[in-house]
Amino acid sequence: MAYATLAGGCFWCLVKPFTSYPGIESVVSGYSGGHVENPTYEEVCSDQTGHVEAVQIIYDPEITGFDNILDIYFKTFDPTDNGGQFFDRGEHYAPVIFYHDEEQKKAAEAKIQELNEAAIFNKPVITPIRPYKNFYPAESYHQDFYKKNPMHYEQYQRGSGRQAFIEKHWGKQND
Repeated sequence: MAYATLAGGCFWCLVKPFTSYPGIESVVSGYSGGHVENPTYEEVCSDQTGHVEAVQIIYDPEITGFDNILDIYFKTFDPTDNGGQFFDRGEHYAPVIFYHDEEQKKAAEAKIQELNEAAIFNKPVITPIRPYKNFYPAESYHQDFYKKNPMHYEQYQRGSGRQAFIEKHWGKQND
């Protein structure tokens, strides 16, 4: 098994797109990249811990590769905005690719270059690529939020502007 740790704004919105793909064993919502051990949601939201909301994906590289995970990932958020995502603003909502090895780093750099050359967005992709440091699972009520609270999840996707952005650039690929 291999790990991918990715941030793209609210972690609720990064879980569902990955769950239906072969080779994805689990997707856990949590906090990554900061300096505080085992932070709480409230601590992370204060922008004082250095963490971002992220997901950690455990996948079988014999079935799906990191490139495929990046293809899915870049269709879940606005990679041209590092100040947060949609109406969620602040450091803890910033997108980040946390690479676990040099292969992941190179794949992420290549994917960003590919997206910029394709000019899919009106601005360049500026999603940071950082070495993996840590990951702490979020509280249980944040896990699989789209299943536990489907109406709230759908309203959030629409109301935040995320769904419209994704559909504008990618169509309905992640439904």
